[in-house]
Amino acid sequence: MKHFTRIAFLFLIPILATAQQTEEQQVKKTFDDYKSAILNDKGEEAVEKVDTKTITYYGDILEKVKTADSLKVDKLSLMDKLMVLIIRHRISKDEIMTTNGKQLLVTAIKMGMVGKSSVMNNEVGVVKVNGNFASGELLVRGQKTPLSFEFNKENGTWKLDLTAVFPAGEAAFRQMVKQSGEPENEYLLSLIELTSNKEPGPEVWMPTQQR
Repeated sequence: MKHFTRIAFLFLIPILATAQQTEEQQVKKTFDDYKSAILNDKGEEAVEKVDTKTITYYGDILEKVKTADSLKVDKLSLMDKLMVLIIRHRISKDEIMTTNGKQLLVTAIKMGMVGKSSVMNNEVGVVKVNGNFASGELLVRGQKTPLSFEFNKENGTWKLDLTAVFPAGEAAFRQMVKQSGEPENEYLLSLIELTSNKEPGPEVWMPTQQR
């Protein structure tokens, strides 16, 4: 009986290895599909590849867009502040008041607010799977970086957690502001004008629901 069990276990090893490899391939495919959707301005398809945590984040941003006054906005992280200001600047009040977090992300992608540069040269390298969580090393132009993408398996499907890379993005963004020599808010408003070809007015600091 012990001999039979040992033989059965040996047969299971390649099966388990194949299952693990398949999971890793699925994780990579999730990123590849997300990247392709971003590069081709397919917002709906891109959003289907991100996880609940990401959708919740955009829902929280939307609530701030609607209700946060200038003092609250000014206390936000640099990336969150830019997000709130640029949404108020580029999306109409009617659309803001009737959308949700998922649709907001779709709109942001279609309007180029989620830039193609964020994925264009990026790939997923070695993937490590641990239950319903996975991480994949970030490769930029084929070169390894110390950063990783994170994925969560939801209802049997791997989804990308965009929020996992926000801390690194925040640090890089702060360095850019520092190097510019401009005050933080002036830098943000200049960036918004540059990307929209329209100068933002004082209304970007007002809660959308009060406009």
